[in-house]
Amino acid sequence: MDEKISLEAIELYSTAYADKMLTKFFANKKRITGQEILVFSDIQQINLFIINELFKTWKEEIEKLKSPYFDYERADVKEALETFMNVLSKNISIEKDHFAPLLKNATYQTLLLIFNPYDFFSTMVSGANNHIRVTDFRDELKYLRINKAPLEKLLQHFEEKKISELSGNEAFAMLDHILEEVNFAPEDVDSFISRFSAVEHLDPEKLYVKKAEPLPSAKPAPAKQEKSTLHDSLAQEPKSTLADNFRKIDRIKDRLTINQKFMFTKVLFHGDFELFSKAIDDLDRLQDMPAALKYMEKLYDEWDRESEEFYEFMEMVEKRFS
Repeated sequence: MDEKISLEAIELYSTAYADKMLTKFFANKKRITGQEILVFSDIQQINLFIINELFKTWKEEIEKLKSPYFDYERADVKEALETFMNVLSKNISIEKDHFAPLLKNATYQTLLLIFNPYDFFSTMVSGANNHIRVTDFRDELKYLRINKAPLEKLLQHFEEKKISELSGNEAFAMLDHILEEVNFAPEDVDSFISRFSAVEHLDPEKLYVKKAEPLPSAKPAPAKQEKSTLHDSLAQEPKSTLADNFRKIDRIKDRLTINQKFMFTKVLFHGDFELFSKAIDDLDRLQDMPAALKYMEKLYDEWDRESEEFYEFMEMVEKRFS
């Protein structure tokens, strides 16, 4: 692919869109209610992502209710808590400063789901701490309105196999097979562009960046009998092909697209997704570039260092430690 999604561009647009929506709504109001959230944006998916976040927050709070003195597992207690939740859900009231991050994140997730659904899928099937509970996954799906067919198929697979929980890696592998079997075509984006642009002009081309192409090596390639190191390979690349114009990232894992995961797993890790995931986790725990290079020299010295996959993988490592 010649283009890839720019998460930075999506984040910038989400902030601009959210700021305009917030300014308009809170011009004469101090708080927003649950009913108002449901119709807040013309793009229903944004509203549903906000409601879902509130629901998840509620569940997290309920799960904290454990006590050596009270039995929260009793049927009548659970029923009372459910009634309390229903009453509370009808009395949502959020100030602007607390609503703003919810709106920005919901806008970000909606744009990702529309323009790069594969990345959204990857994030969703990763689960919390690389672990998925199928009941939670089912709840998440209830709030999706766009490009949900592959995830519905994945849930169907869970239910047919009577799976209640599994690792994110296993779910990712299952989704990989589903995407290969199902002729999935993302929904048309034109109507969404129009609705976003009614608030803040959206140019979809600005959401993508051209993939950098490796330039010819500045130095002659070493003779075959002289095996180069990863450090040598990087030193031969002009710096502008690796780190220029890229922001430092906190974790490689958070920035990998689903296409990159498929590509790196297949080409660099011989189809072993567990090995790929371990490598990413290990790299994200390291402190600096020398440590990263030493790690990769030891375990992955047989990579084709002229390949696009190698170059793109090293680009991600550069972003992590630049």
